[in-house]
Amino acid sequence: MISLVWGTVLYHVARTWLTIPTVRAGLKAPLADDAWPRVCVIVPAHNEEACIATIAASIAAQVCPPDRLSMVFALDRCTDSTEAVLRRTLGDAPRNAEILSIEACPQGWTGKVNALWMAVTTSPAARHADILLFADADTNLHPDCLRACLGLMHQRGLDMLSLLSTLTRSQWFEKVAQPVAAMELVRMYPITRTNFPGQERPFANGQFIMVRRDAYERFDGHRAVHWAVLEDVELARAADRAKVPLGVFLADGLLHCRMYATWAEFRRGWKRIFTESANRKRTRLIGIAWRMRLLGVILPTLALVGAVAGLGLRIAGNGGGVGDWALGLGAAAICLFFGALSACAALGRTPFIGVPLFPIGAWLVSGIFTQAARDLRDGKPLEWAGMTYNREAR
Repeated sequence: MISLVWGTVLYHVARTWLTIPTVRAGLKAPLADDAWPRVCVIVPAHNEEACIATIAASIAAQVCPPDRLSMVFALDRCTDSTEAVLRRTLGDAPRNAEILSIEACPQGWTGKVNALWMAVTTSPAARHADILLFADADTNLHPDCLRACLGLMHQRGLDMLSLLSTLTRSQWFEKVAQPVAAMELVRMYPITRTNFPGQERPFANGQFIMVRRDAYERFDGHRAVHWAVLEDVELARAADRAKVPLGVFLADGLLHCRMYATWAEFRRGWKRIFTESANRKRTRLIGIAWRMRLLGVILPTLALVGAVAGLGLRIAGNGGGVGDWALGLGAAAICLFFGALSACAALGRTPFIGVPLFPIGAWLVSGIFTQAARDLRDGKPLEWAGMTYNREAR
């Protein structure tokens, strides 16, 4: 069974590698300077004093015609020094930057969605932009990021493009648990089913969503998903209903993101993501948790035990028959297991130390799914970005 499962994973990784380019493909045929659209980068921020300077500097460093780029920072009920840090970073009255302070969130809206919609509808730069880019405050754009994205949009005839960022890897959980969590999200929303017609499963990553303004208006933008806690997936679904061509690509080092600074934040953040990705269905969350334990921990352990036992019988001179079968099948299963994981690590630019430690990561991430199911069972509200949301199980 494990050979079949992880062999299938290896097939899908190879298929993705061969058929879906990374965003760097856009650098092969970039837009000429006189063909650049007006791009407005909108960054929502709730208490982001630790990272707001990084994204502001990275946007300002983009390789592009300076008169075609503007940025809007939508500060959503900030109570820390985000605005002060941002103003120091931007300098005095920059021509292409705007800071929008948002003091309250309307009933029925989520905080981030309201901040984005306020920026789109009230900022002069956003209202006159040809392209809107929604980028999270904890991201860091390579100087060629916008140039690559616009080139790829033009090459593939897209109206909306989202990137799966290259995640940071300095903390232990970023090396052990984060690759597992990211793999599970991609399993739930395979990018081959977003990019290929006829296999649609609409998906977008809220860390980076670029959309043509006229296409955004066709599906009523963020107002159409004002209630959504996981607004990126709902935005992709709204775009799909409006027949907006959407592509999702690996950033391949052109967009970095540190999602969470601590293990506690990691657990809380991914619990929110997984709960909404599973449509708040407890049975689905529990089923995924046990599938991860079975395929990522129990079966690989049994395969390893079988291979070691078979090898021991051969060394002891009792090989043949059951011993040889155990050694052969166990070794094949382990090779496919680690081969598939190594391919995933190479494709996603995740640390290879996570490959041998995958069973530990799978066990830890399965615990996040289990806790998410318990929270739904107990009716525990979601507290996120300074707001509380009551999310009932379905």
